[in-house]
Amino acid sequence: MKEPTPPRHSGPAPSRVPRWLVVVAVVLVAVNLRPGATSVGPVLAEVQQGLGLSPTMAGVLTALPGLTFAAAGACAAALSRRTGISGSVTTGLALVAAGLLARAVTGSVPLFLALTVLGFTGMAVGNILVPAFVKRHGGRRTAALNSVYTVGLAVGATLPLLAAGPLTAHGPGGWRAALGLWGLMALVALVPWALVTVRDRREPATAPSRALPAGRRTSIVRSRTAVALCAYFGIQSMHAYVQFGWVAQIYRDGGLDQAEAGQLTALIAAMGIPGGLLMPLLVAGSPHLRRWILGLGACMVGGYLGLLLAPATVPWAWALLLGVGGFAFPTALALLTARTRDPRVTARLSGFIQPVGYLLAAAGPFAVGALHEATGSWTAPLVLLMATGVLLVAAGSVAAAPRWVDDELADRQEP
Repeated sequence: MKEPTPPRHSGPAPSRVPRWLVVVAVVLVAVNLRPGATSVGPVLAEVQQGLGLSPTMAGVLTALPGLTFAAAGACAAALSRRTGISGSVTTGLALVAAGLLARAVTGSVPLFLALTVLGFTGMAVGNILVPAFVKRHGGRRTAALNSVYTVGLAVGATLPLLAAGPLTAHGPGGWRAALGLWGLMALVALVPWALVTVRDRREPATAPSRALPAGRRTSIVRSRTAVALCAYFGIQSMHAYVQFGWVAQIYRDGGLDQAEAGQLTALIAAMGIPGGLLMPLLVAGSPHLRRWILGLGACMVGGYLGLLLAPATVPWAWALLLGVGGFAFPTALALLTARTRDPRVTARLSGFIQPVGYLLAAAGPFAVGALHEATGSWTAPLVLLMATGVLLVAAGSVAAAPRWVDDELADRQEP
């Protein structure tokens, strides 16, 4: 069934920020919203040894991205009311730089975890507000700018996985360089965002929407599409952070060395680049989106099955399957803008699905670590992950239906 073309809707007028600066800012912030999380997985064993982390505490560390993104992301909109969208993203990048640089030099476990939370807090602000920034400044090129943003996220997730092996090879403290490098990258991104903040007028992402009549309020949870997209985003995020945190270790326990395990995890993350280019186009124009969602879920389940039965046999095949299954992430981001008309509704939807979704995602890495420690095997965790792949397809099929969140909210207005 072909989707209806949304009517044009007048959103907030864009500020006088040059287009080239908008593109540079989006690219650099996107590249910095994942390395703080993905840089840990390939050196998790070294971090455990260097800091004396127990397996359970290692599970807590891998769960921190989801937990922090959920808690801090819920506060991002409130921050934007004080500093504007651009100012909030700039503040978030400053927190990323401070947290990632400082955690790389500390020897205290509590301080390491606290600084990790600080860095992830800054990433959470970007996760929530950059889509609103893209919607506001993209104009007719919103879809293209959204693809740039999604591809940048994939690049940022991949680079730490590729760099981990060479950096850790320099000695016992190499894992610190593998973590701290990305704090320097965040400092670089601060420069264009400071320029954007100076030129951009302050407008919070939570300004009242024109999609609904004045004097009415409607809870976002009354939208079936919003709830389904929240579940889809949360389940795919859970899989993504389980893969970032544990797949390298699964490969290592299966007989591969640290460098090869890191490269395979990097391959999974790198598949987000073609996914970021392809899926926004399919979401916008394919009449068979549900079939694509089913296929992505099947690839994900197949990748986990391969890790369960023969992790060291054609390990690249399992990584490729998991990487294609990870196309669910750019699909979710594309649906975020494709299922809304008004930019303010986009911001509301982003502020709903990302904190709630990441809260669900946080349970995955922790559960996998605890289950592995309790059973001494990867069998139970991998079976659990395959089962949730079925739930991913079910939620995605509902979110893919050609409906508009704006319309669902308007139909369910509360006095």
